[in-house]
Amino acid sequence: MSDELEYKVGSDNIFADLGLPNAEQLLAKTDLAFQISRTIEDRGLTQAQAAEILGLDQPKVSALVRGKVSGYSIERLTRFLNALGNDVEIVVRPKPRARNQATLRVVSARRRSA
Repeated sequence: MSDELEYKVGSDNIFADLGLPNAEQLLAKTDLAFQISRTIEDRGLTQAQAAEILGLDQPKVSALVRGKVSGYSIERLTRFLNALGNDVEIVVRPKPRARNQATLRVVSARRRSA
């Protein structure tokens, strides 16, 4: 019997690793929710203040900052980011030939500049 553990290296998308449908969209929505949460925190807003800015009630803001994105479209999440004072940029480029499928990703300007 071996003491070595077996493991499988996952992809950058946990939703795809779990075999969930619409995994790319789920990851993008979750990443957008993370950016919303980060912005609320960076601006020192309470959830009640954020709710007023976003036109939501506080419990919905609470759920959103905890990653509950069902019921929100990518477009609506980007409008929330705009309302919180963020620019949102969509970049379209050809996929590399080496990759089989095109992707949908959210990249933070903070991550790119770091």
